[in-house]
Amino acid sequence: MIIKVLGSSAGGGLPQWNCNCFNCEATRKQKKGFFARTQSSIAVSDAGKRWVLINASPDIRTQIEAFPQIRVSERSRGSNIAAVLLTDSQIDHCAGLLNLREHPLLKIYCTKAASDDLNNPFPLFKILSHYQKIEWFEVEVGSAQPLVIPEIPGIEIYPILLGGKAPPYSFSDHAKYDGCGIALLLKDKASGTSCFYAPGLDEMNEQLLATMKRASCLLIDGTFWQEDEMISLGVGKKTAKEMGHIPLASSNGLISILKKMENSRKILIHINNTNPILNENSNEHSILKNEGIEVSFDGMEIRL
Repeated sequence: MIIKVLGSSAGGGLPQWNCNCFNCEATRKQKKGFFARTQSSIAVSDAGKRWVLINASPDIRTQIEAFPQIRVSERSRGSNIAAVLLTDSQIDHCAGLLNLREHPLLKIYCTKAASDDLNNPFPLFKILSHYQKIEWFEVEVGSAQPLVIPEIPGIEIYPILLGGKAPPYSFSDHAKYDGCGIALLLKDKASGTSCFYAPGLDEMNEQLLATMKRASCLLIDGTFWQEDEMISLGVGKKTAKEMGHIPLASSNGLISILKKMENSRKILIHINNTNPILNENSNEHSILKNEGIEVSFDGMEIRL
């Protein structure tokens, strides 16, 4: 199994277009230890020929251009993108579908709840249907059988229901609802290795902990360092919890949780532009390194 990190940042990327925080300004000035990042998305393949996008960020065009294997085709026009799998209906994870409107047949996998959002209050599916053929496949959480996408038959996909919040635009009026967000356990059928992928994670439970402990690799939400990060920097009014994320450094935060995962490779993704770990010379970055936790970057390749 090959996993390509197309984008490693949270919404807005690094630098964010309207942000003058320390990280954004340092990245604009190309200071040592800072690297630009696009918004969170990955691609997965069993043999490196056909690829499934997991989430389609607003930066997807730039990400595809930076990854030749996913766009090369034997025809004058074409793509090696077989399908798109959405973990939720957040704008940061699905707006890039508009950039894929030239794809003659777009296969989209997501939960019924996410599909309802993308057919009604944010009617991306309806809009795209005027440009291309859309095929929607429901992702069923809790099914005894794994999801197998035909174009990458060597990978079994186990969706796991998360808490999370519906997008602000959703019909659910911001409330939690079944299927608003999922994590994925991606398992290579041949080798038995697996990756737990969760770009958004707002709470932990015993089922999640047990799944994470079994995974060979964790590619997991690293959005915020501390609970009041946005507030303390004067760039927002919500806490990490209110935005649907577990901070890294709190007493029961992700660092303490990841310490229990002794046999897994641990990699953070979906990192907000305010997070001090984006400064490779920071104390926070050193703490992660000492804990054996990696910070993903655009173009990172993971082979399992």
